[in-house]
Amino acid sequence: MLARREPVTLRSLSNAAGVSTMAVYTYFGGMPGLWSAVRQEGFVRLGDRLATVRPTRDPIRHLAALGVAYVEHALANPDLYRVMFDAAFDLADPEGAATGLELLIEGACQAQRAGRFIASVDPRDVALRYWASGHGLTSLAVSGVVTQADLRTHAPEMAIAIFTAAGDARENAEPSVAAAWRNWAAPSRPAS
Repeated sequence: MLARREPVTLRSLSNAAGVSTMAVYTYFGGMPGLWSAVRQEGFVRLGDRLATVRPTRDPIRHLAALGVAYVEHALANPDLYRVMFDAAFDLADPEGAATGLELLIEGACQAQRAGRFIASVDPRDVALRYWASGHGLTSLAVSGVVTQADLRTHAPEMAIAIFTAAGDARENAEPSVAAAWRNWAAPSRPAS
């Protein structure tokens, strides 16, 4: 229903699922609970996808690879991705939804320990800037406002800018980020 841009109401959902409207109340406590569960599921899936990115000896490449995985998740699940960030509905487990940010913070800490980021930078700040910039561009691509080619062009440059602002040398950041993006190919069309 999300993919077809149909209104998701209690009745339409129940009809599509072949259950009574009472099932939504039984399992989710109503429509707000259902939307909360859908949002939570999106963050769980994103966290699972990011967890598949294995660290390398190059912490900047690892951070960039987390960004690539984020983009891949969003483009493969555009409708779920949109719902994930609908803050009108609370998350059942906000800490569980923060897994992605925590992985970015840990990646920034690794870069700092490796001497790629300066000691005075706060890894959480770097992670938040990286996530916010990547999320913005990814959201524009998911919505069709910018092309996936634009995303492929600008996401690495934005990452390099954030990483160099945190202390990495541009001549080091560029090949690290390029290596993470090297094998990415935009899907021919977003999945429904």
